[in-house]
Amino acid sequence: MRKAILFAFAAFIVLSSGCTQDNGKIFNGKDLSNWNFVVENDAVPGDQVYTVKDGQISIKGEPLGYMYTKEKYSNFTLELEYKWAVEASNSGIFVLIEDPKNPFATGIEIQLAAGKAGDFVLLAGSDMLEYELPEGVTERPKFPVIAKKQPSSELPAGEWNKVRITVKDSVIDVYVNGVHQNTGTGTVREGHIGLQSEGKEILFRNLALTKM
Repeated sequence: MRKAILFAFAAFIVLSSGCTQDNGKIFNGKDLSNWNFVVENDAVPGDQVYTVKDGQISIKGEPLGYMYTKEKYSNFTLELEYKWAVEASNSGIFVLIEDPKNPFATGIEIQLAAGKAGDFVLLAGSDMLEYELPEGVTERPKFPVIAKKQPSSELPAGEWNKVRITVKDSVIDVYVNGVHQNTGTGTVREGHIGLQSEGKEILFRNLALTKM
């Protein structure tokens, strides 16, 4: 009986370890070995733009581009923290990336530009069911926007902001520092996750992904 209990406990540990590999940190805190890099026009090597120091991802902001996961994900919750290294600027989190084009992926950007964190930006032909042309506009913009629903909930430059993004059957919900800022329905169910280089230096930490 004792042996059976020990065997069951050992099996539970193994199964739990397997689940942890699927759910948890998509950034190991040491390197970017499970990420790919895009730099506009391949102007410089990716490792000159995307680096790791003290357990944090640093993205320079220039040149334009993004880093993205080698794996694709569907039905998940992504939690992370970000802050501006010096001054508030521009960046974004990409989800449901279909095609990692240069310099903009075909996917949905969760905007992090100062004052606009939580907007959706539809990149490189991506779409959301809720998008409508603004009144008086007859031609689709290059970067269509679905604006956030609440006043900015961002913290000042130098302070860590918490973002939670859920993707469930293509429905994307975005929370910035606990405030539900946006919801929208994409047209694809699976894709890569990305972090953008645009503007000034931005830092990311505590990236954790939980599959639903």
